[in-house]
Amino acid sequence: MYLLELIGWVALALLVWTHVGYPIFAFAWSRVAPRHLDTFEIEPRVALIIAAHNEADVIEAKLENALALDYPREKLRIIVTSDASDDGTDEIVKRYASRGVELVRAERGGKVNAQDAAVRLLDDATEVLAFSDANCAWEPDALRELVRPLSDSRVAYVCGRLSLRKADGTNREGAYWRFEMALRSWEAKMHSVTGGNGSIYAVRNDAYVFVDPRFGHDLSFPYLMVKNGWIATYAPTALASEKPTTNLEDEFRRKIRMFGHCWLIVFHGRMFSLLKMGPLYWLEMVSHRLLRYASGLLHVILLVASLVLAVEIGGVWWWLLAGQLLLLILAFVSKRSGARITVLALVEYYVLVSAATLIALWNAVIHGIEPVWERPEGTR
Repeated sequence: MYLLELIGWVALALLVWTHVGYPIFAFAWSRVAPRHLDTFEIEPRVALIIAAHNEADVIEAKLENALALDYPREKLRIIVTSDASDDGTDEIVKRYASRGVELVRAERGGKVNAQDAAVRLLDDATEVLAFSDANCAWEPDALRELVRPLSDSRVAYVCGRLSLRKADGTNREGAYWRFEMALRSWEAKMHSVTGGNGSIYAVRNDAYVFVDPRFGHDLSFPYLMVKNGWIATYAPTALASEKPTTNLEDEFRRKIRMFGHCWLIVFHGRMFSLLKMGPLYWLEMVSHRLLRYASGLLHVILLVASLVLAVEIGGVWWWLLAGQLLLLILAFVSKRSGARITVLALVEYYVLVSAATLIALWNAVIHGIEPVWERPEGTR
């Protein structure tokens, strides 16, 4: 029983640390010993690469948005890299050729494969590579704000701030995302961010790395930049917005796919090797990434330990078991009732995300993860 108690307490401690303790620690560090960057306005030559697979319904709006950016046109190349689109996306992009928009067509291989195809066509005259999705809109000054941190020679990667418009249905990703944005700003002031987003980010051309197309840039680029001696930071004034998935069910499927790629990086990307990472950033990666991915597994371990120990020992383990069962019951009530009570919806969201980490782990180990996927419903 002692070993099972120890396992149960460790699982509980790790869950509390990743979801509560670490954010408090990051906030405190960012206030007490913030890392300062020496930044000023710059206008490097930028290639804005927009990955697209069957985006005919939004690509025109995206191109108009990109062409309206407050940035010198002679220093900006706008490139749409089509991941074997067959819905008319390419034809729409070609109509913008007279306005300087370029089209690169890649064989179907996923987002990263398409991005790599565009990067390989660029030369050293391009100083910065900026990336965006086809369904998001950038504020006019977003590119200026995105490249500003690169004026500090230590910085190689910058992600902007993505805001999620209000979902039409039951998804509560927006609440979680606002918390993530706050945590990202604290991490940037600690050392470097541990993750980005695919809608708005930039990297020095000479720092770009070609990764396994199944990994994605969001999670692989920040830690790889740090390992290569750079800083990966966050520009909260570089603003973009997009529509999230409509319902929790859609978000659940998206999370399974996303966490599948996360587990691949854990297994094959040497994501948590301390070598060249340093102890502080390693703590960030383990606390924010590894333990977050493992939340579902930790919950299962804690639930099993609580069940056995409540029967065998009783005491506090009955309370821990009751707390976990209450979470599951509230999530079930939220799903069955369809009530839009915020607290219940957030509990349901947390339970579904935790379950998604488990299913994604199973898929990564048993079935494997493909680099291609279809866009989630409701995001266009």
